[in-house]
Amino acid sequence: MNFFTSHKEWCYSFIIAVLLVVGYSLTLAPPSDFPSRSIAVVARGAVVSEVATELADARIIAHPTLLRFVLRVSGQSARVQAGAYLFNTPENLLTVAWRLATGDFGLPPVRITFPEGETAREMSVRVNDAFPDISASDFLSAAQPYEGYLFPDTYLFLPSANAASIVAIMRENFNEKIQPLSGAIAESGHSLSDLVTMASLIEKEARSTAARRMVSGILWNRLARNMPLQVDAVFGYIHGRDTYSPSYADLKVDSPYNTYTHRGLPPGPISNPGMDSISAALYPTKTDYLYYLTGTDGLMHYATTYAGHQANQRKYLR
Repeated sequence: MNFFTSHKEWCYSFIIAVLLVVGYSLTLAPPSDFPSRSIAVVARGAVVSEVATELADARIIAHPTLLRFVLRVSGQSARVQAGAYLFNTPENLLTVAWRLATGDFGLPPVRITFPEGETAREMSVRVNDAFPDISASDFLSAAQPYEGYLFPDTYLFLPSANAASIVAIMRENFNEKIQPLSGAIAESGHSLSDLVTMASLIEKEARSTAARRMVSGILWNRLARNMPLQVDAVFGYIHGRDTYSPSYADLKVDSPYNTYTHRGLPPGPISNPGMDSISAALYPTKTDYLYYLTGTDGLMHYATTYAGHQANQRKYLR
């Protein structure tokens, strides 16, 4: 190969390279006035044409038609992942398309910890604090039908989460946690709903593992004898308060959750119990006790008779 031939080939290669650079700049490169550290919100249900136009208006991409084409050939011609996208630095059109298609938001996940024993109402406040766009009432509407089955835990939610998706994740977590106990539940003679309802009472009534299993045994004993459970914690749930000390008038309130006027378990859970309370409902301590109270000393005191319970009240509730 002589000098002229090699020089000619080099010129062709250089021209092709220049054309590629120019083509990239004209098509795929971000706009020169790309707004670094900007956040673009893709609305739920927005179609690709709308999203492309909005991103072009925001100067995140230069060619909305090309973005629509790239998403169409990638199989995302109808919808992209809704949510808030952080664009820290200028990104080419192919990267923007990939992020829209995969839901790569560029934002850290939202961390929420739900303590054991919280109600859906209490959880709704936490969700609204973390996701101001999700109203407490919207979350409560989605969550309340699953009271008791929203597993208390620490979660990392995508910034695009909504009330329904948060509830679904919490429900899935509950199912995963309860699965190892499925055999024991089947052998217990109790339905899952009864066990979860019982666990929700235990969660509110006792704090330690030993006390929870004792309270569980006492409540199951009372059910077996067709005695009213007389659990005070239900009144907080009835009146929608975090804590509640019932008055004598409360003991007669007309509610199916009133365990003084209605025998048997309440119609559903009064909180979302953790695994320790669920295990206590499933594995109660077997005793002859029928009464318990928490004394001013912070300890649980038990009795087999009402007279013994009254004696404990005089001794430990002063």
